[in-house]
Parts: sequence; C-alpha cells; structure tokens
Amino acid sequence: MSHFSSSARRRAIRVEINATLVARLVASQFPQWDELRITTAEPDGWDNRTFRLGPDLLVRLPSAEAYAAQVRKEHRWLPVLAPQLPLPIPVPLAMGEPAEGYPWNWSVYRWLDGVPASIASIPDLTPFAVAVAHFLVCLQRIDATDGPPPGRHNFFRGGPLETYDAETRNAISAVRELINAELATELWETALAATWQGAPVWVHGDVAAGNLLIRDGRLSAVIDFGSSGVGDPASDLTIAWTFLSGESRQAFRAALPLDAATWARGSGWALWKALITFAGNLDTDPGAAATGRRVIDDVLAEHQRST
Repeated sequence: MSHFSSSARRRAIRVEINATLVARLVASQFPQWDELRITTAEPDGWDNRTFRLGPDLLVRLPSAEAYAAQVRKEHRWLPVLAPQLPLPIPVPLAMGEPAEGYPWNWSVYRWLDGVPASIASIPDLTPFAVAVAHFLVCLQRIDATDGPPPGRHNFFRGGPLETYDAETRNAISAVRELINAELATELWETALAATWQGAPVWVHGDVAAGNLLIRDGRLSAVIDFGSSGVGDPASDLTIAWTFLSGESRQAFRAALPLDAATWARGSGWALWKALITFAGNLDTDPGAAATGRRVIDDVLAEHQRST
C-alpha cells in the first residue's frame, strides 16, 4: 500500500536526488565513509530514494517534503522497536543534515540482504503469510505509550477510515460504470461503521510486498517504517488482498488475534487504495489500473461471500 493518495502524490514537489548529490552529502558530513562506493539501490524507492554505500550500508533520502518528518521519527523509534521484533528491521546509524541544496534530514542505515517479496521468490505463500502475521502480532504487543499517533507524518495510518471518505466516494462515482458501485459503497460503509474500540497499538503503515524482504524463499526482514505510528491495526491488513489469496489469506487472518470489525476496516483500507489506483490511472497507466481493478474485484467478492 502506497503512503498516500494519488491526489496528494500529484501535489508533492520532489527534489532531484542522484549519486553525485549523495556523494557530496556523505563526504561533507560523514568523512569516515567517504571512500565507499555509491550506487543506486534496486529498487531505489519512490517516497524515499535509496543508495548503496559500500557493501554494508545504505543512504535513504526523502524525495519530497511530505516524507521529511519520517526521518526523525525513524531515528527515535526504530532502535526501540528492533530488539522486540522477530525479524530484522532497519536501524539508523547516522542522521544527515540539510546541505548541498538538499533541504531535509536524511539517514544512513545498515544494509539488509533480501529481495522484495514476489510470487516468484516465495515457493509457498501460506507459511509466508503466517510469518507476516506473526511479525505484526509482535509489533502490536510492543508498548505503544508515547508512540506517534496518526497524522500527516504517516498519512493517517492507524487513524479512522473517515479520513479518506470523500476521496473513496469520489473514486466510486468516477468508475461507477466499470465496477459494482453499489457493492463498493456497501463495503465502504460497513468498514466505516466498524469503528476501532481498542487501545492504540504499533502499526507498520505500509505492509506491502516491496517492504517485505525474502531470502531462501522465506520472510527475512521488514523495511520502510516511514508510515509507522500507533493506533488502529486495520491498515496493516491490506496485504491480505493486495498479495495474498485463498489459503494464504485465510492463514494470515487466522494467525492474527483480530475481530471481524478490524478485518472489515482492513478491507476498507484495501478498497480505498485500489479505487484511487484504478480511477487515477485509467488513462495514464493501464498496468497500475489493472492492479487496482484486480484488488477491487477481489475485496468486493469476499465481502459479497461474507454477507
């Protein structure tokens, strides 16, 4: 799940970031790493640009102001979360300052080996799904006291679905001739009504295939905590529809101690993102639009079966 809506994405003003800029920043602020080779990481990210710094480090720079506040948040909280989690996560080693025409703080991390999750890289999705669920359970058990509540820093992950109510309804209206708009509205209103009643818990905020690293066919690390915060865990469930299906989705749900209302809100988060992806890319990116349409059809079919 991407960090924020397509409309907000269009409004983001991005800065040109390349290896030359990174080399200047590292040389001026961290001369101990000045001799290390800088190469673009694959994939190098969208919200944050990522570069390899020698064989063992990476440099991560926000690509727009909308992501800049996440740097200090990650430096504050990732060292707290890491020892309490069952898998490696990024732990910042150093925070850079604005310089060389680059306007925001940036980070140096230790490199985590692995490839982004894909159907090709995982021989059996069911144990993978259980591993993801176990990671989320452990994350949710960490003391959330004083953790960052939902807000602009994480695009309201962990917050109420109402944040995206108008955008969702507008997207349904825009594609109402192409989807089952009545069923989509019914699902959305069901998700809105299933309000969160629990105490805030830690949420990752972007549990997407690209942020789940695989080694030897197994989940090996979880990266990109820029959208993390404390609140309702429902937004972390979207991978159930964006990547999992059938048995693996059932295994994921069974491994999470969450009620039906939380699952309903999770399906609402998945529907919101799929709708804006589908509606926003119909004329510009057929591949992205097709991905959004697949998730819409899947989440609506599940909702129809459950009712």
